[in-house]
Amino acid sequence: MHTPQRLREPVAAGGDPTQTARTGSAPRIHVLDALRLVAALAVMSYHYMARGGGWPTDVKAMFPSAFPVAAYGWLGVQLFFLISGFVICMTCWDKSLRGFFVSRVVRLYPAYWFAIVATTVTVAVVPGGARPLPWSDVLTNLTMLQEALGVEHVDGVYWTLFVELRFYLLFAVVTWWGLTYRRVLLFCCVWAAASALWAGAPVNDPLRLLIMPDNSWYFIAGIALYLMHRFRPNLMLAGVVLLCFCSSLPFALSTWRNTGTYMGHTVPSWPVIVIVAASFGIVALVATTKLSRISWRWPAGAGALTYPLYLLHQVIGRELFGLLSPHAPPGALLALVVAAMLVLAWLVHRYVERPLGRRLKQGLAQL
Repeated sequence: MHTPQRLREPVAAGGDPTQTARTGSAPRIHVLDALRLVAALAVMSYHYMARGGGWPTDVKAMFPSAFPVAAYGWLGVQLFFLISGFVICMTCWDKSLRGFFVSRVVRLYPAYWFAIVATTVTVAVVPGGARPLPWSDVLTNLTMLQEALGVEHVDGVYWTLFVELRFYLLFAVVTWWGLTYRRVLLFCCVWAAASALWAGAPVNDPLRLLIMPDNSWYFIAGIALYLMHRFRPNLMLAGVVLLCFCSSLPFALSTWRNTGTYMGHTVPSWPVIVIVAASFGIVALVATTKLSRISWRWPAGAGALTYPLYLLHQVIGRELFGLLSPHAPPGALLALVVAAMLVLAWLVHRYVERPLGRRLKQGLAQL
């Protein structure tokens, strides 16, 4: 893969005359697919080998070598958000608001609906595990708005989907306005300023709920990094990314403090800063085409597993650990469940996401 040639983006097409666009500015970036899968596996490792739901004994004692690493797997969510800012800006650059809406519905809902049903059925049929939610709550979960409506999630990991929905709502405004360098950069600056101003607001404040100062920094940085990719780096964009990195740290460290309660063990805080910095750094390398020589074939297919794997792994895995742990050694059972989740994720992608997504897209196109 060679570095694309650079040429002036026409002002009439919405470009900024002070910026330079790149030919092929929306490529298939396989490194990001690989990173998405790494992020999903990191979150899975946290749930399976650090938080330990379903296992009969302390997971730190069961997996003493893996626990110190898995304990930071929750940071895969922050990497997801960073990549999401980059990818959403990239894929929606030439889309209308209608196209943006259709693409997000088709991408999010088919696998999510299947995961809701599969998780609910698993919890209902596995003896001795968690109790399924009332059917009314399960139906509310199908909207993906359960958090806003005060309804419990079918699976705790779904909280991140409501974060994504709020990001889409905010980005839809600039998509409706028309994506140009100046407008998107202005959007980043306004969102960053609002995040700083509302960071200390009560958690139930409506504007704070929309602005999301806990997680906005990753989306903003991802968008700025895509602007670097499309228009080449400059000092302003570098400043936005650096600002977002520094501003994200207090919230990341706050989450780290909470993980001690979830895991029942504390781990050092300094790896949090290192991992967040590494996440920003590797997406920055993608944005600046420093990894353009990498032309792996497998990550595009592996990346397709990421979303269904993320949706399905936590509660179903926990139920399987609780059911099967008396009958299998921990290491073997862990390997079996991870393999089963990967196979299930592929089946969902192949036989649910793709066909249902096509039909959903055709139906929405007729509206």
